[in-house]
Amino acid sequence: MLILEGGSAASGFRVQKILGEIHDRLPGLKGLSGRYLHLATLADPLPPDQLSQLHYLLAYGQGPGDPGHDLELLVVPRSGTISPWSTKATDIAHRCGLAAILRLERGVSWRVQGDVSVDELRCVLGPLLHDRMTENLLLGREHLAAVFEPAESAPLEWVDLVKGGREALADANISMGFALAEEEIDYLVREYRRIGRNPTDAELMMFAQVNSEHCRHKIFNARWTIDGTDQPDSLFGMIRTTHERFGSSTLVAYDDNSAVIEGHAGCRFLPDPHTGEYCRLAEPLHILGKVETHNHPTGISPFAGSATGSGGEIRDEGATGRGGKPKAGVTGFSVSNLRLPGFTMPWEGPALTSPRQAGPLQIMLEAPIGGAAFNNEFGRPNIGGYFRTLEVPDAGGCRTFRWGYHKPIMLAGGIGNVRTSHIHKKTMSPGAQLIVLGGPAMLIGLGGGAASSVDTGRSSESLDYASVQRGNPEMQRRCQEVIDSCIALGEQNPIVSIHDVGAGGLSNALPELVQDSGLGARFELDAIPTDEPGLSPMQLWCNEAQERYVVAILPKSVDVFEAICRRERCLYSVVGEATEARSLRLAGSRGNVAGKHGTPNDPADPIDLEMDVLFGNPPRMHRTVVRHLQPYPNLNLEGIDLDEAARRVLRLPSVGDKSFLITIGDRSVTGQVARDQMVGPWQVPVADVAVTTAGFEGYAGEAIALGERAVIALVDPVASARMAVAEAITNLAASAVEDLSDVRLSANWMAAAGHPGQDAALFDAVRSVALEVCPELGVSIPVGKDSMSMKTVWRDADESYNVVAPLSLVVTAFAPVADTRLTLTPKLRTDRSTALLLIDLGQGRNRLGGSALAQVFGQVGQRAPDVHTPAHLAGFFRATRRLMAEGRLCAYHDRSDGGLFVSLCEMAFASRCGLDIELGAADDLLGALFSEELGAVVQIKNEDIEAVMDVFEENGLGDCVRSLGSPSALHDDIRIKVSGAEVFSVPRVECHRTWSEVSWRMQTLRDNPDCALEEYDRLLDVDDPGLHESLTFDPTQNPATRAILSGRRPRIAVLREQGVNGHLEMAAVFDRAGFCAIDVTMSDLSEGRHHLESFQGFAACGGFSFGDVLGAGQGWAKTILLDGALKEMFEVFFNRPDRFALGVCNGCQMIAALKSLIPGAEHWPEFGRNLSEQYEARQVMVEVLESDSVLFSGMAGSRLPIVVAHGEGRAEFSGNEALSTLSASQQIALRYVNNYGSVAQNYPFNPNGSAGGVTGLTAAEGRVTIMMPHPERVFRTLNNSWHPDHWGEHSPWLRLFQNARAFSD
Repeated sequence: MLILEGGSAASGFRVQKILGEIHDRLPGLKGLSGRYLHLATLADPLPPDQLSQLHYLLAYGQGPGDPGHDLELLVVPRSGTISPWSTKATDIAHRCGLAAILRLERGVSWRVQGDVSVDELRCVLGPLLHDRMTENLLLGREHLAAVFEPAESAPLEWVDLVKGGREALADANISMGFALAEEEIDYLVREYRRIGRNPTDAELMMFAQVNSEHCRHKIFNARWTIDGTDQPDSLFGMIRTTHERFGSSTLVAYDDNSAVIEGHAGCRFLPDPHTGEYCRLAEPLHILGKVETHNHPTGISPFAGSATGSGGEIRDEGATGRGGKPKAGVTGFSVSNLRLPGFTMPWEGPALTSPRQAGPLQIMLEAPIGGAAFNNEFGRPNIGGYFRTLEVPDAGGCRTFRWGYHKPIMLAGGIGNVRTSHIHKKTMSPGAQLIVLGGPAMLIGLGGGAASSVDTGRSSESLDYASVQRGNPEMQRRCQEVIDSCIALGEQNPIVSIHDVGAGGLSNALPELVQDSGLGARFELDAIPTDEPGLSPMQLWCNEAQERYVVAILPKSVDVFEAICRRERCLYSVVGEATEARSLRLAGSRGNVAGKHGTPNDPADPIDLEMDVLFGNPPRMHRTVVRHLQPYPNLNLEGIDLDEAARRVLRLPSVGDKSFLITIGDRSVTGQVARDQMVGPWQVPVADVAVTTAGFEGYAGEAIALGERAVIALVDPVASARMAVAEAITNLAASAVEDLSDVRLSANWMAAAGHPGQDAALFDAVRSVALEVCPELGVSIPVGKDSMSMKTVWRDADESYNVVAPLSLVVTAFAPVADTRLTLTPKLRTDRSTALLLIDLGQGRNRLGGSALAQVFGQVGQRAPDVHTPAHLAGFFRATRRLMAEGRLCAYHDRSDGGLFVSLCEMAFASRCGLDIELGAADDLLGALFSEELGAVVQIKNEDIEAVMDVFEENGLGDCVRSLGSPSALHDDIRIKVSGAEVFSVPRVECHRTWSEVSWRMQTLRDNPDCALEEYDRLLDVDDPGLHESLTFDPTQNPATRAILSGRRPRIAVLREQGVNGHLEMAAVFDRAGFCAIDVTMSDLSEGRHHLESFQGFAACGGFSFGDVLGAGQGWAKTILLDGALKEMFEVFFNRPDRFALGVCNGCQMIAALKSLIPGAEHWPEFGRNLSEQYEARQVMVEVLESDSVLFSGMAGSRLPIVVAHGEGRAEFSGNEALSTLSASQQIALRYVNNYGSVAQNYPFNPNGSAGGVTGLTAAEGRVTIMMPHPERVFRTLNNSWHPDHWGEHSPWLRLFQNARAFSD
């Protein structure tokens, strides 16, 4: 085994955070430093040249500095496992010719200084330095060999029903975490007695997952008796009626991984499967939608739980029909009170801490990063979401009980597209080959379906941790590329049927795959890919290792499918075959099945079971419950100061600035985002709706919006559900959805089943939504999910503690959009005379129960908002459609958390203007400002007031509309009057900083605190002009016109390595500029299918090549530099005077690492971790500098906005001389500037801390250009989060690609 020291694993401020967190518990700890430690096992010793290559390969990141500390604590991958880092790094090593390396692995060496005992290292410091789910702590390098020691193969086990009877299975149910109901235990005992043998642990775990509440939704399919009265309908039965009545444009509901609805006709842009040339296909772009939750895993391991929650939902979309394409996502979180250190809110009260759960603050510091990281690396923009905190005593004030979210909600949803011929899965025939596509099996996520079906704290701690998965998004990206290639084949798509691998692992996915076709199957245990040779048959079959799909392929199509997988370097294995016999057999080698508790009649195979037993009919659940709701007292708001109320409400996390959740997530990848969360030239996160374009042609698209009003459930659970539906619709109303009948809803129901009153509340809420509200609105619910174990229980000092989530319905509305350009935002127009109107669908009731105001004063209340007249909501939707089409609405913002006051403030924040508000004769000022009744604020031109009022009157809303006043460009205060008397006047800046304070404090705890403060303090600059443009060229003129008129379309290679995700938009913009864009993988170059000499240029695209395991873009570059043929190919190309190359983001990092091959690039920088130490996704200002770049020709001196999305974009030069040399030789092509046009020094104007703001360079006499920002994602005007009104169809960034076409003439 080789041990090779690596670079720094923790920055100075990260170390200081750890030291500060642990100081009180470990005062003797004086110093700490961490560096990577690389381990390698070899088949043969490496010769000196290859050892040198290995050192070069593993040289990435910053130097570690001088450790200078006494003790060493090692963090390494868990024994018997292979980490995702190892898989990719080993692959890179093999590509570089280092075949003698059997495996590379990475750990961290932590050096500790001070008076600290070994036990303190392990027990106190250790938990802060490692994830015990995936890592081990070691003391001493002599133990490192254990990293590579294979675990002994664990045996198959039987549960001894023959001798032990029912009691044996009941005991196993607890010890193995099956979570079987009593009637299911009886069912299994009966069936195995009929069969005449003992069940294996693999069979029982499989049955438990397939039939878990998580998978079978037993409560939603149950029979109900409430208050002694039998109910005629099940919950699911009531929901299905919405589709039966209003699902005419729904193509798939309830019977696949996602719902599918009709989309607008458009152009699908994809590579020809035979030539690789990107082309357009005119066809309907049908919309798929899915929303999942991943609550239990996120509460146990926040980063991993959230990451795999997002990843699992993405797989649901990809596994829809015969293959779908995920497009955009949304994410939401509900947790208990944060209790920020040094900033505890007056309403938060003392903490109740569950020893088995991550705390709310930890969850919100780690889980959003996990979800964002998976989306970022996979390449799906996250463009919507919500965040709520809630933790209150019950109405009786019980000391050991709280309503709250100790078990959090982690919501992951999204939309995508699917081709008409692929909407429905086909029925497979016997003989169909059954394939596992994606990552290997690992002992993670075992029993997750069952674990998520029980209250947190009911199972053992070891089972909790075993049920959590970990993610590998780069592997899932590869799988999606395989699916995309199959999709591109159209009618020749080799996929007959596809399922994602989620809860229950293969034990759920493979049986479901064949069950859909009414068949059985035989599988080979030894064919299942695994990275952990010690797995038992049960663990191998049932683990929930992520990034896997199961696919049915006809035998004649296997060769086609395998060729696609090899090109994408995606793992796959044929593991079985469909059989006509309705039985399920998992055959294993004898070495794997030797076990205990066997009898002569027991099978040698891990599974040999009739499909009808697995998918049989255990007794249907029957819920007998009573209604129970303990009322809270009336609100007591006497003596509340309006200024104090405003400050508290603005600081409530559900109200406040969500920037800390948003800028960590890529919102521009795909180049098809038309509306993200950020609004206006100051990029304030206040958008109501997320919108995507259907493709790169036309203006049709898709919209998605959320609704969630769980706090109201403490007052009235049914009203809470109705309000969630309504809020989703008022949010969606900001987009150009043509008719309410086009809207479809996903309903995610969460409840603490079995807690007094909650079951009946759930039933009543479902009935009201499904049988009352949806029918009156004419909308349906074709998809959803339930999570029925929203309760945390634990014991401490002989007392039992309970934290129960209130009934929580999160509604996600999605619909086709006719014209994405018409989307409204809360940004106010201040360049004309306008008025603000409130459309008050609460009709003046102004109820404050369950409001933010009540919450921040430690109360709940008795009277809460409700949807009394759904017809008013329908009329509101019709009226706003007409006004939007007529161009009479200038701005729009719904009224929700925080009420009218917050709606108005957020509009002012986005617009950086003052407000003059007149409430008239308001008898209840707090109610008027802070009630969260349904409604919206709109801005209209003064000359349109009469026409607008007429439209609302025609739709039955005449008495719901009232004038509020107007925005002001003359002052910068929020001013509110009642009957002409001023009751509130506070500078907008002060309100904005109050609103953003929690976000700043969260960033300070999580990221570089200096960067966080710089961003927070920019709010003090009242003169900040915001994003703008200043062009030195006419973007309507095309320098390539003559070249295009020649009719020739030069070939450009759109180059990607595994993990790259930005190739589609890169191909689209080059296609638009007049090129013939060709999809080229690195495997195409290395295996001879393509050669760079046949292309006029190449574009290295953005993404996460190899998951960036050896530094951003470094692994990609080194597979070129250490491969003689590839190195020569690139070097020759860079030296040709008639060829050009562009590298963007990951492609920029990769080409920068190839500078030894590029003439004149010797002073180029490397690109390292952002100064914020966080992924940065923002719209920022850049300036084009005078350079010899052929791509920036004629653009010098221009300043304009562009998007960035990267974690490692900081240009690191070898010294000041290198930067000066590049500047003097005019090789710096692009730099960040602030909103005043000066070189950006501060964050976030300089989002990564690059010296001199450098973010784009050129070499080879201008023929090679690299840049971190993404012009390819914003070449269409509508894909810019903000843009000047006068921009046409294309943004000025198209000029860069037109210059490339002119050069290629």
